[in-house]
Amino acid sequence: MFIKIWGARGSIPVCGQEYIRYGGDTTCIEIRTKNGRVIIIDSGTGIRRLGKSLLAEGIYEYDLIFTHAHWDHVMGFPFFRPLYSEKTSLRVHGCPFAEEFVRTMLARMMSPPNFPVNYGDLKARIRYSDGCPEQFGIDSVTIYPIDISHPGGGKGYAFVEDGKRFVFLTDHELGYTHPGGLPYEKYLQFCAGADLLVHDAEFTGEEYGRHRSWGHSSYLDALTLAMDAGVRQFALFHINQDRTDRAMDKVVEHCRRIVRDANGQVGILGACCDMTFVL
Repeated sequence: MFIKIWGARGSIPVCGQEYIRYGGDTTCIEIRTKNGRVIIIDSGTGIRRLGKSLLAEGIYEYDLIFTHAHWDHVMGFPFFRPLYSEKTSLRVHGCPFAEEFVRTMLARMMSPPNFPVNYGDLKARIRYSDGCPEQFGIDSVTIYPIDISHPGGGKGYAFVEDGKRFVFLTDHELGYTHPGGLPYEKYLQFCAGADLLVHDAEFTGEEYGRHRSWGHSSYLDALTLAMDAGVRQFALFHINQDRTDRAMDKVVEHCRRIVRDANGQVGILGACCDMTFVL
């Protein structure tokens, strides 16, 4: 399983010299199965660059899964260039929403006065699957959804292929249980032994004290989950819109120091645009 992060920024895209290494694009993850099937998680602004890359490779068939419908996770959809090609076949999975909600949400984004091209004018063949089963498969990957703790709800996912497990939990607040959220033990079990955990780590401890119940975790809470679950690698995700490269480096180093002091084995990374993993 190949994984690439095309956008890791939270809330709003940013740019500038102080955001170069971690990048400014919002949430978009690419997964490729061992057979080359492309799975896309969320359509934040990172999907714009992903679309250009896929077209350059001559790849036109994709599956798209959403975590939730907040703006920073869907705002890149109209700028996904393959949508304007008749060669493109896109399957949009209803999880975590009903089929009609997803279709309406995307169409509304591209309705006047929001966008100059109507959804109905897209040339791609777009199909929708309804519902969110306890597990489903895309090619050789089995996908397990889980409810996240976030205002308005949503889903996190585990992607499993050939015994390797990638867990993606963004916009997930460990320190506060929103309606639909689950007890800590459920998330611990879900993440246990994962080869890679990419988890929301937007706030410092001091910031979290001022933003509790906003739907995002402190990096210390996320690190605790990663260590308790015994994951192999932990990537801090949904980077705060104001977190500069230098400030994020300090967060990552603090996490690494905590792991070293505890004689832990978790590899710590700050999620960067264009970062890749092979599981």
